[in-house]
Amino acid sequence: MLKKLQQHWGVNGLQVLLILITFALGGSLCGYLGRKLLGFFAIESKAIWIAIYIILVTLLWPLCVLLISVPLGQFVFFKNYVGKLMGKLMGKKQQAIDKKVNIAIFASGEGSNAKKIIDYFANTTTNIALLVSNNSNAGVLQIATDNNINTLILDKDDFFRGEGYTATLKKYNVDFIVLAGFLWKVPPSLIATYPKKIINIHPALLPKYGGKGMYGHFVHEAVIATKETESGITIHYVDEIYDHGEVIFQAKCIVDGTDTPQTLAAKIQTLEHTHYPTVIASVLPKQR
Repeated sequence: MLKKLQQHWGVNGLQVLLILITFALGGSLCGYLGRKLLGFFAIESKAIWIAIYIILVTLLWPLCVLLISVPLGQFVFFKNYVGKLMGKLMGKKQQAIDKKVNIAIFASGEGSNAKKIIDYFANTTTNIALLVSNNSNAGVLQIATDNNINTLILDKDDFFRGEGYTATLKKYNVDFIVLAGFLWKVPPSLIATYPKKIINIHPALLPKYGGKGMYGHFVHEAVIATKETESGITIHYVDEIYDHGEVIFQAKCIVDGTDTPQTLAAKIQTLEHTHYPTVIASVLPKQR
């Protein structure tokens, strides 16, 4: 049953447990508040008391689960859940969140680029709907939790041999995918579902120093070893070949004789943080 809920909601096992706890505590809280509120009135008819109690609990439930979801880190899930439920009751076809452009960020490490992207799009019509990682210990997951963003941990077999989690991404209404230090190659099934809607940032001036195994310090070491005088970043669309898709943007920095892989990495990171969020904004699909 828990596995089915995990697949249905598109969350990991821990989130399923936290969501169920939120449901239970939220229901208990609204029942308690309903009884307390009715205690202020002298209602002699048991039938009327029950009818009013049901109405009160129905009205209080969304507020109670949202309140409980905050300390349990599930506010975004319940905000969307309650919103969709209310939308159905009111006959709406879409929620306000669905009118936004929804991004999924894929990351494998500490998440400095992801943090800049999240901060850039805060309070805009672009919504970070999901943080996806192949690493359950990645620091970027804590960044997502701190910002009330739902997370998804990828299973390698399901990612490469299945449909690339396209069904889960669709559940979150994901319109666009941003790779921010994501170390796995994106499978063809996902590229086919999001043609020219997946972008990546590479820490070199492609087509130089790209391809399998060329990431992070490996790139900077290669640049220094070949005595390049400049390096930089390349933001590009993702296709079926490593670091091959159409280039969207490049920015350069000087490589001098005193640079080490660490100092060059710092220069590259400055370029990434400066340009990646704005370039993402420039290529996003228009609001639906």
